[in-house]
Amino acid sequence: MDRVTYHEQTDMENILKLREVLRTLPEFSRDYFRAIDSTTTTKTRISYAYDIRIFFQFLVNENPLFKDKKITNLTIDVLDQVQALDIEEFMEYLKVYKDNQDTYVTNGETGLKRKISTLRSFYNYYFKHEMIKTNPPALITMPKLHEKAIVRLDTDEVAMLLDYIEHAGDQLSGQKKAYYEKTKTRDLALITLLLGTGIRVSECVGLDVEDLDFKNDAVKVTRKGGNEMFVYFGEEVEKALLDYLEVRETVTPVAGHEHALFYSIQRKRMGVQAVENLVKKYAQHITSTKKITPHKLRSTYGTALYRETGDIYLVADVLGHKDVNTTRKHYASVGDEQRRKAASALRLREEPPTNSTSTNK
Repeated sequence: MDRVTYHEQTDMENILKLREVLRTLPEFSRDYFRAIDSTTTTKTRISYAYDIRIFFQFLVNENPLFKDKKITNLTIDVLDQVQALDIEEFMEYLKVYKDNQDTYVTNGETGLKRKISTLRSFYNYYFKHEMIKTNPPALITMPKLHEKAIVRLDTDEVAMLLDYIEHAGDQLSGQKKAYYEKTKTRDLALITLLLGTGIRVSECVGLDVEDLDFKNDAVKVTRKGGNEMFVYFGEEVEKALLDYLEVRETVTPVAGHEHALFYSIQRKRMGVQAVENLVKKYAQHITSTKKITPHKLRSTYGTALYRETGDIYLVADVLGHKDVNTTRKHYASVGDEQRRKAASALRLREEPPTNSTSTNK
């Protein structure tokens, strides 16, 4: 029997999780999720299911028409009873509300827009199939997203980060130094790989040691949607990985984790949260004004690649973007360097000529 890969295992777990969430929704909603099965990932459908559940929770908690009704007992006619004004109230509700654990949840512009987009998609399915007569979310103006500055590391900050990982132990002693020495080579390899290839953190933690191909200086990654592709790396990444593999050889992994490329201190496959924590741990010593995450390292790579090549299609392909407009939006923008040049490009007044002082006799 073929071994189950990390991505296959994750997808199986997500399918079971999706079924669990769907059991908390009205029966009719399952038609929608079956319909989008072939065009979305399981992880995306889980997010949609949570978004739809929040909508129904809003109705039974806040709307007098549905007050105290059980979500699972709601029928499809409830969608026709909702009006555009109710959707606007839902948008206001989403800004801050209490969840089932009585904890306050907030949504910014991005979260708000995503949840309303999900609701639109949900309604559109039933409206197009003539199961409902009205489509109130289609009448609502979508929340506007304000442009945010893309956070990335500058070239000198990249060098400082890698240098810091290599030498952070110089300032440590005792248990902290012992822990640092134990994880230094792994951390350097992992962050060098992220910076040198631009792969996503989810792709990174899913790597198996067999995915490395040093003959071609490439690593096989499983992209969003399950597509596999080879991403190529340079000498610095190769050296960092080879150094780490020597250390990895000394680790006896927990059963079921033998193929994982990056091991945690517990000798298991590292997870997304663990990688996010270690990036934050090192990056905070390099910059206090930027919140650096693994995704910001991806942005750093994408920006550097575009500056070097000027080829937006190459950047899109290497980063695994399906839509080149996504790449163009993030990486082909005017950078700070160009803005600084713009500051000195124009002169408002001509400098007065330098007068050579002459003595009249």
